[in-house]
Amino acid sequence: MDAADRARLADALRFALEAHGDQKRKGTSIPYVSHLVQVAGLVLEYGGDADQAVAGLLHDAIEDCEGVDGDALRGRFGPEVARIVESCTDVLEGDAPDAKSDWLTRKRRYVEHLGAADRRTRLVAACDKLHNLRSLIADLEQDGLPALERFSGTPPQIRWYYDAVREALGPDLPPRLLAELDGLIARLRHFVPRARERP
Repeated sequence: MDAADRARLADALRFALEAHGDQKRKGTSIPYVSHLVQVAGLVLEYGGDADQAVAGLLHDAIEDCEGVDGDALRGRFGPEVARIVESCTDVLEGDAPDAKSDWLTRKRRYVEHLGAADRRTRLVAACDKLHNLRSLIADLEQDGLPALERFSGTPPQIRWYYDAVREALGPDLPPRLLAELDGLIARLRHFVPRARERP
């Protein structure tokens, strides 16, 4: 990674820190930026380039931060970063960070979109989901099913979502990444053995 790429990553981290402000991980006191940094790190670990790592830092900015849109990201970080972030965003037209469409509608649309996304986008999305699942399974192992109560979806819907995302990600991402995702999804199925509610 050259000096220009390092400077872009530093700029993206500054942007993310400012945009996400004092946001916390859902139901915790963990600063939200922790998730963003870890997603960007996973992107680099699994062979992503600087544009993908920058997108990893910014992947939630459009859906969770006031005043951030694709045009703002395009102007500051370039068209490829903006394209990936827009593809990783699960808000619908007319949504705002504090007024989103219902969870299930957004997730269905996201899964459909992800299935048609290019490999570069799917790598960033997979790293996002990998870190989310690592955190979720750790919480489930510590607290049991009450750990799912902080989410908008029901436990069966959450199980459906991760199963559907995994299918949409396809077989062509790094094998070690997919193997860890598969193992974590299997653990989630252990906690939510049957999805009685149809999404």
